[in-house]
Amino acid sequence: MLWLSFLISTVGLGYFMYGKKAVRYRFLIAGLILMIYPYFIPGILLMLIIALIVLTTPFILRF
Repeated sequence: MLWLSFLISTVGLGYFMYGKKAVRYRFLIAGLILMIYPYFIPGILLMLIIALIVLTTPFILRF
């Protein structure tokens, strides 16, 4: 579970850096969420479901 939270946080860092460099706030916010939320979710399955939702949200939303 520790490795999964590390992997999700690393992807979140990538989203955050891309969003900051490209000035795309949806990726920036998704990156912040991906870096923070694994510390508060106890289950692996729930962590994966939330990660998939947050990872796909910037591509679905166009604001």
